[in-house]
Amino acid sequence: MRPIIERIMVYVDGSEQSVTAVEYALCLARATGASLCALYVVNTRALDELVKANIFLRTEQEEYARDIDADAQRYLNLVKEMARGKGMPVDTVCRKGSVHQEIAAMSRERGIDLLVIGELSRVHSRRDELYDDTERAMRMSGCSVLIVKDDDRVSSMFEEMV
Repeated sequence: MRPIIERIMVYVDGSEQSVTAVEYALCLARATGASLCALYVVNTRALDELVKANIFLRTEQEEYARDIDADAQRYLNLVKEMARGKGMPVDTVCRKGSVHQEIAAMSRERGIDLLVIGELSRVHSRRDELYDDTERAMRMSGCSVLIVKDDDRVSSMFEEMV
């Protein structure tokens, strides 16, 4: 019988919740012997919508896109440092597109067994729930999804991990 979890993917979006998810994913990968990949998605769909709504001009969109690309690299470098500090390998990937579609595509392409995401933000309306990218990714994922909660416990586990 093959192991239950061989390939884990953690979604990183720069939020505190996603950093906690990275800590948990590293602990889980260590405990199970699974490979770990971290995915950051630059949400180009949202950028396009801001231009269409005349919130951004094209030139502003390009500048903002460069800033988001830099953020993506900064957070993926943080993930690499966290993994290196625990002697763990991690594959980091940055993609561009619609968040939920890129997460689903990457899960399929890599044969991911478990998607790890940070705690979902509070939903204030049904509309918010429909448009929350992480929520949509969770619902559309073809693999099991683990939502990480309890920041203090996870941070403690991560700090104790040798």
